[in-house]
Amino acid sequence: MAGVPVALAVDIGGTKLAAGLVDTEGNLLVRHRSPTPATPDGELLLATVIGVAREVLEQVPERPVVCGVAAAGPMTEGGEEVSPLNMPAWRGFPLRSRLAEELGLDTFVDNDAKALALGEGWVGGGRGRGSFIAMVVSTGVGGGMVLEGRLLGGRTGNAGHIGHVLVEPDGHLCGCGARGCLEAEASGTAIARITGRPAQEADEATIERTGEMVGRAVASVANLCDLDLALVSGSVALGFGAPFFDAAQAALRSGAMLDHSAASRILPGALGHAGPLVGAGAVGWMGLGADPLSGSVDL
Repeated sequence: MAGVPVALAVDIGGTKLAAGLVDTEGNLLVRHRSPTPATPDGELLLATVIGVAREVLEQVPERPVVCGVAAAGPMTEGGEEVSPLNMPAWRGFPLRSRLAEELGLDTFVDNDAKALALGEGWVGGGRGRGSFIAMVVSTGVGGGMVLEGRLLGGRTGNAGHIGHVLVEPDGHLCGCGARGCLEAEASGTAIARITGRPAQEADEATIERTGEMVGRAVASVANLCDLDLALVSGSVALGFGAPFFDAAQAALRSGAMLDHSAASRILPGALGHAGPLVGAGAVGWMGLGADPLSGSVDL
């Protein structure tokens, strides 16, 4: 690793915090993780994130050239202020500037699922594909879309938020205030609230229903955006495995029947559990002017 430029990659989620080093080839070289503290104290949460990052920095002799951060949203553009629905300790929290100050690195922040889309498009299942959606089905549900070779940003940087596509009319109340959002029906938090058991103890019917909800949402996106691939990662989706993906594909098939969407597929993200950190690294490289979706990072 000596002499090879690396990015410090930080993944901030409602259940876990992780950090690692990602080189310019998309390799995840070192990683460390810790549970996300259940605290209303935003400064304590930040201190835990910084501690995880420093655990990684202490393992290598050379300093990274940049820090890329994948964080749960929503957020203002560039992650200047973040307000993750599943992390109430942060509301309008100035994440990018605080991390840059504490770590002493140029720091770039994006939504965690948009970061995943960057990683999958760079070295994962979306490599060489012009259009696809990458999804995280975990504590929450997020998405990032690549259309015609470009990561979709949107007016405020929050494009791709498939977790708030409505999949169940008059369904469960979501943290955003609406009812029937995908996140309110299929996230780990929602499953625990609906069933009274953690997602890892879900029965067959719950697994199949979760897949069906995801398939419904992807069908709407495939019809709307003319894309034919969804790469799904996250602890719930990957933990549920084949029964989840079979149910999701069946729901997608019944909801996407136009000529341009009928062949759409839902597949596990190719990067697996490394995806969030590879994606965070890609956010860092893109912040320095590189284009990971081109297939290579040239600085």
